[in-house]
Amino acid sequence: MSDEKSSQMNVAGFVIKPDAPELFTVYNDIKEKFERRDIKVLLLQESAQMISVTAGVSFTELCTQSDFLVSLGGDGTLLGLVRNSYGYNKPVMGINAGTLGFLADVRIEEVDRFLDGLLIGQYRMENRMMIDAYIQTADGRKNFHAFNDVVITRPSISHMVKIDASIDGEWFNTYRGDGLIISTPTGATAYNLAAGGPLVYPLSKAFIMTPIAAHSLTQRPLVLPSNFTIDFSSPKDRVIVMVDGQDDYEMQAGEMLVINCAQVDARLLHKKERNYFSVLREKLHWGEKE
Repeated sequence: MSDEKSSQMNVAGFVIKPDAPELFTVYNDIKEKFERRDIKVLLLQESAQMISVTAGVSFTELCTQSDFLVSLGGDGTLLGLVRNSYGYNKPVMGINAGTLGFLADVRIEEVDRFLDGLLIGQYRMENRMMIDAYIQTADGRKNFHAFNDVVITRPSISHMVKIDASIDGEWFNTYRGDGLIISTPTGATAYNLAAGGPLVYPLSKAFIMTPIAAHSLTQRPLVLPSNFTIDFSSPKDRVIVMVDGQDDYEMQAGEMLVINCAQVDARLLHKKERNYFSVLREKLHWGEKE
């Protein structure tokens, strides 16, 4: 959390939810709120084209010229922005124009109050673990990062996958079933939760490994410290590797997926009063009367 006046929040780089031209009016209203506080607004070129605005910049320009990045949409928009901007080390703010809002928690009607707090240091900065991964092929490495999860899954609905898993180079398990989720604590409330995995406090650093429809009742979710290197291979079959539910890669039989904790955390800007457990109660409807 920051309690000092922010002097480095002068330029905001906006990304708008793809295929949502209806956000044109919302974006213009929010842009005016930023500019009224002398915060310059840059807009991603693809977002500008979508809402028929002429002034847009490339993603590289957006990340290098902005002091912080802003996603206007839902959690999926924020996920993509965090992952794609990895390496620029820019804080990311999520304005919730979607429905869920585990990550993008600033509602449209709260933007004025959030910006007033931001400029005097009244906000919460959260460091979130990310995954640094690569697929080792005969031709080299395919490198990528994940914010929520990496999912190894079957290429067709009729096909079971067999996944060999090793920790720090030592084999420890073979998973058979529909696949396997390797999640960060941030991603614990995503696919991991739907597959029966545990909730883990999002500021922790740990890997959560949750089998998907395992063909054995003895296979259970496993939580591991983030300092391990975990690798996976499918000895006989091709599998699909999904990254944050947005990007996918083919992994051929005998190739290896290697997962580490990324050296640099994602940084999320939140309301100062944000409380993770309150969010859980609200989004998961805990404690409601029958």
